Amino acid sequence: MTSNSDTTAASVGDDSRRYSFTVWNYRQGEIVAAMVYLGNELGFYKAMAGAGPMTAEELARRSGQHERWVLEWLRLQAAAKLLDYCGEERFALPDVAIGLLVDDKHKSYLANEFSGPGMADNLERLFENFRTGLGNSYEEGGPEGAHRGECRHWQAARNDLIPRMIPALAGVEEKLQAGALAADVGCGDGAAVLTMAETYPNSHIVGIDASRHAVALVGEKAAEMGLGNVELRHGDGADLPAVATYDFVITLDCIHDMTRPEAVIAAIKRSLKPDGIWFIKDIRSKPRFEDNLRNPMLAMMYGFSLMSCMSSAMSEPGGAGLGTLGFNPEVAERMIRDAGFTQFQMHDFKDPGNLYYEVCH
Repeated sequence: MTSNSDTTAASVGDDSRRYSFTVWNYRQGEIVAAMVYLGNELGFYKAMAGAGPMTAEELARRSGQHERWVLEWLRLQAAAKLLDYCGEERFALPDVAIGLLVDDKHKSYLANEFSGPGMADNLERLFENFRTGLGNSYEEGGPEGAHRGECRHWQAARNDLIPRMIPALAGVEEKLQAGALAADVGCGDGAAVLTMAETYPNSHIVGIDASRHAVALVGEKAAEMGLGNVELRHGDGADLPAVATYDFVITLDCIHDMTRPEAVIAAIKRSLKPDGIWFIKDIRSKPRFEDNLRNPMLAMMYGFSLMSCMSSAMSEPGGAGLGTLGFNPEVAERMIRDAGFTQFQMHDFKDPGNLYYEVCH
């Protein structure tokens, strides 16, 4: 006969094992992520793409690396289910992995998102952030920070913004084709600015960013692309013209990064023409933490916030600190209507990670 104390002890033991597995699983994920970064940097995934089953000797020959080290990496990747194990120490990159780990033009490409040495720098800064309460601006990230997420942003601009999203906004595509004045506030690496300028040569596109490194990067690319209809400004968007100037304004995944989002929203309201449109992209989230718990990537999103989004939004004393998940639809509509906008419409572009809003006077 089993006593209650035996049952309780067994339950505690089970809970301990489950919790221990959870902790060790994150430790394993940390190591696998580092090895994905390494494999991408060494060109292993590209060397394996479409090549079928491959031995360590073959991959070492293709990549110019040492066979024994390559074998250990291959075994790790197969254990992590990122490579298929084909028997007899042969390994294959599945076709489904090519978009994620090889083809940097694919909309799902993710390999360059894995952190390398920069993670140590992020952690070092976080100690100071937690002590002082102040975060770090994107400008403090230096020239390298201006490139963060660049492939993903270009894919989104070319595959989604131009062909799918702008045509869904009332009258915007027609204005841009005819010749309009548009602004991208928080333009970052300039993917949207440059793609719009290239697609709509009759329009004048202004890119505005608080990072001088980002502004310089976009300027270099505009020159390389021969785009004469691009104008760049350094600023946070709160100093937009105080009179109705723009036909179209976009803020893509950046309102939650701002130290003074209310001031920027008010500036957009002043600078937008009476028939102008403001298009917003921001992270898909819900007002209540409990509801966000359904998101299987939630812990990662809060990690992004601590290292990047909230850090930026807290980089000045009194910063709003919205963070990655802070500009949910409820907050967005309240802040937008408080600024005096009367029309707030959500668009469903079937994007699992982001929400989209069309705003006008």
